[in-house]
Amino acid sequence: MAGFASFSCVLLISSVLLASYACASEVELDYSSIPIEAGLSWDFHDSSCPKLESIIRKELKKIFKKDIGQAAGLLRVHFHDCFVQGCDSSVLLVGSASEREAPPNKFLRATAYEIIDDLRELVHKKCGRVVSCSDITALAARDSVFLSGGPDYNVPLGRRDGLSFATTDETVKNLPSPNNNTAVLIDALALKNLDATDLVALSGAHTIGLAHCSAFIDRLYPTQDPTMDECFAADLKKDFCPSEDSKNDNTTTTVEDIRTPDKFDNKYYVNLVHRQGLFTSDQDLYTDSRTKDIVARFAVNQELFFEQFAKSMIKMGQLTVLTGNDGEIRANCSVKNSDNIKLKTVLEEEEAAAELK
Repeated sequence: MAGFASFSCVLLISSVLLASYACASEVELDYSSIPIEAGLSWDFHDSSCPKLESIIRKELKKIFKKDIGQAAGLLRVHFHDCFVQGCDSSVLLVGSASEREAPPNKFLRATAYEIIDDLRELVHKKCGRVVSCSDITALAARDSVFLSGGPDYNVPLGRRDGLSFATTDETVKNLPSPNNNTAVLIDALALKNLDATDLVALSGAHTIGLAHCSAFIDRLYPTQDPTMDECFAADLKKDFCPSEDSKNDNTTTTVEDIRTPDKFDNKYYVNLVHRQGLFTSDQDLYTDSRTKDIVARFAVNQELFFEQFAKSMIKMGQLTVLTGNDGEIRANCSVKNSDNIKLKTVLEEEEAAAELK
């Protein structure tokens, strides 16, 4: 992995941009005015698992103290789950031709899946099987943002887990590509009731995380993308993508935010202003007239970005959710209950014990 020090051309941030805020805190939102889907609520687990959020945050604090990079991994899983067939934790399921195996998901961190199921085990030990993997994934994403320096915000809960995963074609069709321009992204997100402001705010998640050459190499070869800063491009070619063949390198990574790679802040937008966005989907936000002003506002006002990011995350986290009697609460996040041999054995033993009474 390469870090911030590998780049030689990070520009000094102008005095205007230095006006951005730097402290993580709970954003002040009027939650009563935020629409939530039927079956979800802000206090859904207050009675069934009152310490749910503290269990998850306490465990993630320990994990991130050892490796803050895991925060980006957990945040990505939530995004990739919600954009494909809704926030139903279908991306967690293993199986032949599963969402996990689809090309857009091949670089999701295996440790992120493990962390989510470890959190599920902790929660279920404390409260019983009453909290879905989908809710745990949403809370882990929120805490990943906050514990890496971003805003704290409430998450409506009550999601159920899906009973199937999407096909590879459906996964590819629904996940935005780093090679998409803003016009394509606006149209794609509109189908999910997300607007241009949501697009810009949610793209700010790229302020933490890593990327492989294959995701941006088309901006370097055979000719350099003119919207990319020349010095930035030279560093990428020198240290990470020395030739067009680098697209086949699945091990070398670079940071997505060259200024503060491990901190959730607004420097992603500062990068775009300086033409140092990594992906086409990033940099084009500062080219398209529909999104350029939003980028500029977020670049000079971190508090504004934090507020909108929280709103957009709450909105995205409710995409096509399953609630009530739909779906299930998995006993293992990677296996639906009907395929969970261990769960079947436990249930059979419980039924046999009940018959003997």
